[in-house]
Amino acid sequence: MSASTVAVIIVAAGSGSRLAHSEPKAFVPLAGRTMLELAVDAALGMHETPHVVLVVPEGRVESARAMIGPVAEAAGAPLDVVEGGVSRQDSVARGLALLPRLVDTVLVHDAARPLTPSLVFDEVVQAVRSRGHGVIPALDVVDTIKRVDPSHRVIDTVDRSTLAAVQTPQGFPREALDRAYATAGAEFTDDAALVASIGLPVDVVPGDARAFKVTVPADLHRAEQLVHDRLAREGRAANPVAGAPAPMPRVGTGVDVHAFSDDPGTPLWVAGLEWPDGRGLAGHSDGDAASHAIVDAVLAAAGLGDLGSIFGTDDPALAGAHGTVLLGRARELVERAGYRIGNVSVQVIGNRPKLAPRRAEAESVLSAALGAPVSVSATTTDALGFTGRGEGVAAIATAVVGPV
Repeated sequence: MSASTVAVIIVAAGSGSRLAHSEPKAFVPLAGRTMLELAVDAALGMHETPHVVLVVPEGRVESARAMIGPVAEAAGAPLDVVEGGVSRQDSVARGLALLPRLVDTVLVHDAARPLTPSLVFDEVVQAVRSRGHGVIPALDVVDTIKRVDPSHRVIDTVDRSTLAAVQTPQGFPREALDRAYATAGAEFTDDAALVASIGLPVDVVPGDARAFKVTVPADLHRAEQLVHDRLAREGRAANPVAGAPAPMPRVGTGVDVHAFSDDPGTPLWVAGLEWPDGRGLAGHSDGDAASHAIVDAVLAAAGLGDLGSIFGTDDPALAGAHGTVLLGRARELVERAGYRIGNVSVQVIGNRPKLAPRRAEAESVLSAALGAPVSVSATTTDALGFTGRGEGVAAIATAVVGPV
């Protein structure tokens, strides 16, 4: 029988559609292991060995048990695994129902925060027991926060001194969490809101920057880089698995095509420069095929998707945006994912504009926008294809990125 008086319910039932991976989010590889395994490691690193409950997607109970069971057994931690429900709240309720009465303190943790340090778990447990009510880790909001309307127009600035970015694990006395779930009359985004809805207090303790939530590919790459860095400091190496990044440069290729606009008043932008006296290229932004191909290449190299998925034509803020704006945004995404851009080569294919006289100028503008050397070349197709017939311009780019 379990002797643990603290339990950790690890919610791992989400699909993670925004992560764009074939596996459910908690089962996505992260530097040689799954996010679920890393989240369990953090829980098992607590000062007091917890009773662990995994809430997993439908059909994953046995595979999760096989993966985590030996680790939990070696740590002397009781383990239960259950399928999740239709909502996060339902999933937590299913996990809560499995806990023995001996448990007096319950932590609810998202597997999507796999790098949360064990120390945060210990501090939340200690605070729950000393204060007698709910406790959640959170970080101060340091960015200026704006309230905007559906058209993306700024309405006002929010006072950030009263805001906090909430993390997990969120901890509660067992009795309080049981009562909140037994009387829940609505869906809440986290357990703290559910507990507060029945009038019970919830305090905040300092969170940890490493407890960020993995939601999109950039988050996953940031987490992978942090794991690799940690292992390097410890003199170890991550287990090589398919899809795991190697600590070496990565290469991406991008291609973009734009037809010439039917509107003679459309300005012509190619390779970050405006070309006078030329009919422009059609597009949601400025139609700069060279800049767009570079964006595709750097995003591909960092594993972040492509131009269309990140900067879609449904974003009104990008209507008419110059290619250098997109290059700057792509650079931010790549750096946020833990990479830096090494260099880029782009070749423009078409009869016009004639790039040779302004090649150095184009390279200077593109390099400044990207924060990395960009080389530009141009060619024609000897009157073959749509570029040869003067119907549009194509560009092909290759980018190299490496870990920071």
